[in-house]
Amino acid sequence: MRQFTDRPVSREDIERIVNAGRLSGSAKNAQPWQFVIVTRRETLRGLSECGPWCSHLAGAAFAVVLTADDLHDPPTLTKPFDLGRAAQNMILAAWELGIGSCMATIYEPERVRALLGIPTERAVPWAISFGYPAPEADPRHRPPRAGGRKAFDDVVRWERW
Repeated sequence: MRQFTDRPVSREDIERIVNAGRLSGSAKNAQPWQFVIVTRRETLRGLSECGPWCSHLAGAAFAVVLTADDLHDPPTLTKPFDLGRAAQNMILAAWELGIGSCMATIYEPERVRALLGIPTERAVPWAISFGYPAPEADPRHRPPRAGGRKAFDDVVRWERW
């Protein structure tokens, strides 16, 4: 979802959404994340210029910028995996409240660090835009897309392959 209405999201709902990320599972309970919540329109516009697929951040009611300890120290997949788990929890919590979202890959992390005052040692790989879906963008009100989600039986095997 990349188009949102101008309707603001309450601070209470923002905190519910981000808390779902904070409470996410984490390998060895490392919790490598820190989240930066952005609500100011000017800052959201600045974030929207930090990668070729970040433009949706400009129209969001708010964004969450995900940061982590160095993602490659130690060289395992647990930190990016943990950030993905936290992001998914936030996305699902938002959807339950009728709030849509979209992931953004940050291609210019140094710009984001400067914009938000994030320390240089923090990885800044992704941000999530959140807001109430614009009617034309709301997937609940449109037919499924051709080539959309695979059917359950196409991706699940019982007991054995």
